[in-house]
Amino acid sequence: MQDSFWSDEVNRLADLLLQLSFTNSDKGELSQEDGFATWSDMTRGLRENDRICYLAGNGASASMASHISADLAKNASVHTQVFSDLSLITAMANDISYEAVFSEPLKSRGVPGDMLLVISSSGRSRNVIKAVETARELGMTVVTLSAMDRDNPLRFIGDLNAYVPARDYGHAETCHAAILHLWVDLVSVSGAGR
Repeated sequence: MQDSFWSDEVNRLADLLLQLSFTNSDKGELSQEDGFATWSDMTRGLRENDRICYLAGNGASASMASHISADLAKNASVHTQVFSDLSLITAMANDISYEAVFSEPLKSRGVPGDMLLVISSSGRSRNVIKAVETARELGMTVVTLSAMDRDNPLRFIGDLNAYVPARDYGHAETCHAAILHLWVDLVSVSGAGR
């Protein structure tokens, strides 16, 4: 019985990844292949037009945003910025509110044609949702990654939304990491892409 715990975990993760769903801004479902193709086209457009991909998340999702930001810059030649500077975060949180830690800096940086990528396991982080609202007001493209509740507020508010039905943070974060790495591989210019 104990010998099966690893294979059971691998099977759980595989099942969750196979349930990955993409929706567009009209809540229309896209196939997984079409979702990745749309996302890749958006990203190539950023690169070709010298636009910026901003990335945001909290906790482990913030770490993931930083990691993927570096991979995109290095492997895909995409200009990225991530909201992880401790001085900026604490200044915004202290002087305005924690809800504004991503949206306020975005207001002075984002322009139409830029992209905001947000990662939230719960899909309920108010600061992430506020950043999406700001990006939409600025005419930016928005991509969301979420998990847990199927009706989480983040799931349908981007131009492209990726959702996995993971019920806990470990599974959500592992699935999001796999999804993000495939995206980077698909847009890579370093020869590692597919």
